[in-house]
Order: sequence, then structure tokens, then C-alpha cells
Amino acid sequence: MFYWSNFSDFLNMGGYALYVWGSYLVTVLVLMIEVKAKKQKSSPQKNPNL
Repeated sequence: MFYWSNFSDFLNMGGYALYVWGSYLVTVLVLMIEVKAKKQKSSPQKNPNL
């Protein structure tokens, strides 16, 4: 089990914070892009030529 003496140690992740939190950030950004793309694709498109 992991043990950190304070919250700052937890955020630092034993020196791997850049990789850990960067991975979370990239994951969240990709998921947000996917949700936005899915919503745009499923919304009805208006055809101005009709």
C-alpha cells in the first residue's frame, strides 16, 4: 500500500508527477474530444440547399 506523509508528497508521486498527471491530462482531453465529436456527429445536420 502506498503511504505519503503529506498531500504534497502525493502530488509529487515520488518524482514521477509529470508523467502521472500528464497521462491523466492527456486521457481527459482525449475523452472530451471524443464526446464532442460524438455529439457533433449525432446532431442533425441542416442542409442549406434544401
